[in-house]
Amino acid sequence: MKEKTLAVVLAAGAGRRMHSDVQKQYLLLKDKPVIYYALKTFQDSFIDEIVLVVGQGETAYCRREIVEKFHFSKVRHIVEGGKERYHSVGNGLKAITDEGYVFIHDGARPFLSEEILRRAYEAVREYQACVVGMPVKDTIKIADDRGFARMTPNRELVWQVQTPQVFTIALAKAAYDKLFLQEEELKKQGITVTDDAMVVETLLNHPVKLVKGSYENIKITTPEDLDIARSFLKE
Repeated sequence: MKEKTLAVVLAAGAGRRMHSDVQKQYLLLKDKPVIYYALKTFQDSFIDEIVLVVGQGETAYCRREIVEKFHFSKVRHIVEGGKERYHSVGNGLKAITDEGYVFIHDGARPFLSEEILRRAYEAVREYQACVVGMPVKDTIKIADDRGFARMTPNRELVWQVQTPQVFTIALAKAAYDKLFLQEEELKKQGITVTDDAMVVETLLNHPVKLVKGSYENIKITTPEDLDIARSFLKE
């Protein structure tokens, strides 16, 4: 029997680095908003349901202009996000009452594929936690607080992490519940939560398997990224 699979798609980011009045997830890529492409992949995949996390006051707009307009029938919940990314993920997880697996994905990554989803699904069934990413192509330097190179990690061991990041629902909820209980203490320690794997690794000490994604699975953050994405679509 197939376990239930749900996606939490994040579309609540302000996108300040895009230098645009329009949030990055709603910018047009070809003739569709950026968020359309990730939702379309989930809609056409084996994923059972989608929770869409949007910005404050954008629920009605997204239901009308995204979900209903493009017939995304798997979107069962539209919830508002929070101040930080991890607040938005937490709000998305609250909408899930099932057991199974959750795929947490940035809506600003339009080039998700069925193949990536299947690789992640196989890994999460075995390891309970996995993240999509790719080995880095460049040499990486770790800097000190004065801006000098302090060390050079072995490039073969360094990955650039992407999304989706996939967990058993129980594991994700346990990690985020603990995060919100310890949020102020983590801030005092100077620990900044930047992705879901970090929550699971740091608060539950649970290993996270790395799964190959794609070098095209980029996150649209700057105007240059949008140009790259348009070139990918032409191909």
